[in-house]
Formats: sequence, structure tokens, C-alpha cells
Amino acid sequence: MSAIRKKNVTQLNTEYVSQQQIMQESSNRKRIGLIRRLTAFGVLAVIISVFMISTLISQASTISDKKKEKVQLTEQLAQMKQKEKHLKDEVVKLNDEEYIKKIARRDYFLSEKGEIIFNVKDGSSSD
Repeated sequence: MSAIRKKNVTQLNTEYVSQQQIMQESSNRKRIGLIRRLTAFGVLAVIISVFMISTLISQASTISDKKKEKVQLTEQLAQMKQKEKHLKDEVVKLNDEEYIKKIARRDYFLSEKGEIIFNVKDGSSSD
């Protein structure tokens, strides 16, 4: 009894046994089909997830770029409004005759009758 005995089992070839084998094979095929379907579904889910994540990342970077552009354009708009205000003030000043005379004297050295213009440089330059 110390030695392991081999059990000889003979297989019965009955209709019941053959039906059970067919059901077992069918069950195995269904299990293999299920595993294949789940694997295909998993791969498809991973592909869709990667696509969605890459889309979200690209959209986030696009939004970041657009925000930076918006800040830049807002600053540019503020500068343009300041320049517009300055130009409107300049238009109002150019409608004043005294201001025009002052500009003509300063830039074009025009003078009134009997007036002499001297061009004096500032002493702040170290020439």
C-alpha cells in the first residue's frame, strides 16, 4: 500500500456521457468566446480612453494658449484705448490756435514779426 496504485477507469460510451461531453465542449467554447469578447471590449475601451484623454489634454493646452492670448490682447486693448484718449486730446488741442502757434514755433522755428528765436540746448547732456 505504500506504493501509489494506478486506477484504471474505463469510459462508458453511452448517450448520456456523450451529451455531457458535448455540453462540456459547448461550455468551454462559450467561455473562450466570452474571454475573446471581453478582451476585444477591453482593448476597444482602452483605445477610446486614450483618444479621449489625448483630446482633453490637447483642449486644455489650447485653452491655456487662448487665455494667454486673451491676456495679451487685453493689455493691447488697454494700450490702444490710452493711445485713443491721447489722440483725442491732441485733436482737441489742435483745434486751439495758440497750441498750433506754439507747435509751429517749436518744431518749424516760425516766428511772428519782429521776433527772434534762439535754439538753446539743455545743459544736462555731457557733450
